[in-house]
Amino acid sequence: MSDPDPIADLIQKVAVADRAAFRALYSSASGKLFAIAVRILQDRTEAEDAVQEVFTRVWLNARRFDPAKARGMTWLIAVARNHAIDRLRARPAPTDGDDAMANLRDPTPGAEAQLTAKGEARRIGDCFSTLEPAKADAIKGAYLNGLSYEDLSARHDVPLNTMRSWLRRGLLKLKECLEA
Repeated sequence: MSDPDPIADLIQKVAVADRAAFRALYSSASGKLFAIAVRILQDRTEAEDAVQEVFTRVWLNARRFDPAKARGMTWLIAVARNHAIDRLRARPAPTDGDDAMANLRDPTPGAEAQLTAKGEARRIGDCFSTLEPAKADAIKGAYLNGLSYEDLSARHDVPLNTMRSWLRRGLLKLKECLEA
């Protein structure tokens, strides 16, 4: 003969939406589930929220409980433990202290990236030297200094459409040079 399991009986009554059984279940089990949540989460306020969510899950999923597979309190503890662990995993990474410092990525490029960047900069400089000085200056002004077509046409004393042509042709020539 198996031992009586009053928690299992309450869970089975909750499965058929018995509110009185739910209140009794909460009174019987909430303290233990709260202790488990506090131990895992290390935060009383979050543990209180977690226990409320656990009981919401119990209300919604009590019909899944099978007394032949687990005792009532064991099932409730598993639900609470899993929920607390899920909350831990959902927390953002720490942003202060030694843990945060260990997770920070060094923003400076590594030696290989620096060498590659220097080589690319040299190639771009060599390609710029193949352009006429005024056209190279216009491209640098537009794409590195953010000057408008109007500003560049006034600076170089050429019509606006001529400046557009300079920029377009100059970019095409740079592209050909860089792809070679």
